Amino acid sequence: MNTALIILGAGKGTRMKSDLPKVLHPIGGAPMIVHAMKAGAGLSPDQTIIVAGHGADLVEAAALDHDPDAQVVLQTEQLGTAHAVAQAKDALAGFAGDAVVLYGDTPFIRPETLTAMAEARANHDIIVLGFNAKDPGKYGRLITQGDTLERIVEFKDASDEERAVTLCNSGVIMSKSQTLFDLIEVVDNDNASGEYYLTDIIAIGRDKGLSATVVACDEAETLGVNARAELVSAEADFQARARRDTLEDGVILTAPDTVFFAHDTVIGRDAIVEQNVVFANGVTVESNARIRAFSHLEGCHVSQGATVGPYARLRPGAELQEDVHIGNFVEVKKSIIATGAKVNHLTYIGDADIGARANIGAGTITCNYDGVFKHRTVIGEDAFIGSNTMLVAPVKIGDNAMTGSGSVVTKDVPDGALGVGRARQENKIGFAVKMFEKLKNLKAKQEKRS
Repeated sequence: MNTALIILGAGKGTRMKSDLPKVLHPIGGAPMIVHAMKAGAGLSPDQTIIVAGHGADLVEAAALDHDPDAQVVLQTEQLGTAHAVAQAKDALAGFAGDAVVLYGDTPFIRPETLTAMAEARANHDIIVLGFNAKDPGKYGRLITQGDTLERIVEFKDASDEERAVTLCNSGVIMSKSQTLFDLIEVVDNDNASGEYYLTDIIAIGRDKGLSATVVACDEAETLGVNARAELVSAEADFQARARRDTLEDGVILTAPDTVFFAHDTVIGRDAIVEQNVVFANGVTVESNARIRAFSHLEGCHVSQGATVGPYARLRPGAELQEDVHIGNFVEVKKSIIATGAKVNHLTYIGDADIGARANIGAGTITCNYDGVFKHRTVIGEDAFIGSNTMLVAPVKIGDNAMTGSGSVVTKDVPDGALGVGRARQENKIGFAVKMFEKLKNLKAKQEKRS
């Protein structure tokens, strides 16, 4: 069966106390709405419709950045969830498959859960995702008779008997697309909030002879994020899950609670990650690599056997091939470090190609920016770059070439050559003693005046 996603993301999120639309607040480095899109992607949807309202241009940009084929429709007035879903009707005109309604502020629905809902659709017209709440609070209640879902009652409209029910509504609903919109047309706002509730389609559908049932999930999947404190809790839940999954995948975490992951971090089995490491977006670490303490990685690839850190920073475009060593206080950006090369200490490598087995001495800097343009540095295989070398790009150091320590290199160095670019040293005998004496006398005079 073909499937379409309808993801609701129009709310302002007043309780967030933020100018940023609620669904764009990040968890694991990705906006919440992206988490909802990733969950829905497990159904291989034919269409993804984002219903935006507050900050629609920002929501659209984030959604299309993740999935350029997504469509964004506007809900100019927030009149309830049924009204929000109705805004997707024109975008899905003629669509013959199922539609599933997700929420941009509910980031933890698992793809497996949505698959279970899709499987249940084989026997029922409407599927609602529910959960047994430890504290039902003000959740809507799912009123069932055996396997049949009779209706959903919002807390404000529930009787005392209905409020005693612990099976609660997540808001996630799946049905045939045309059925969904036909039922929404009948929904009214005769309720305590004066809103058009999507949940009313269950009772309406049952009156029309349609079947409805509940697929249950863990309560943690249905966590909605509406305030800053809830966002903090959601981030903690995401990190706990990411650490658990990483360990189960065979990665060694020496101090799991101190390692932070992004939503798309990929780490191979038998890799070692030491304490206080941060993975930002777009990082892949292959098997048997080692990421040492206090390192920060973003938008980079670390191959097998490579070592990073401690106290290293890999920025977007850093590509480390096998058995590369990146040492302490080294920053690498938009550079390819070839097999077996070493960049050991206190060094910046930006916009560069480093050849296999090259050795980059401490304090080396690729001077890649002239104030307007970025330029590239190329260092050949088995080259040796002396400590404190300034490589003023664009410049090329050949295979088996060397640079003298303290050099400022502005011209290419041929294969096998030594490049030295520094002033000749002169020793002025007795000059230091005379200079210090002069300075001490000057200081004494200043102190006497004061």
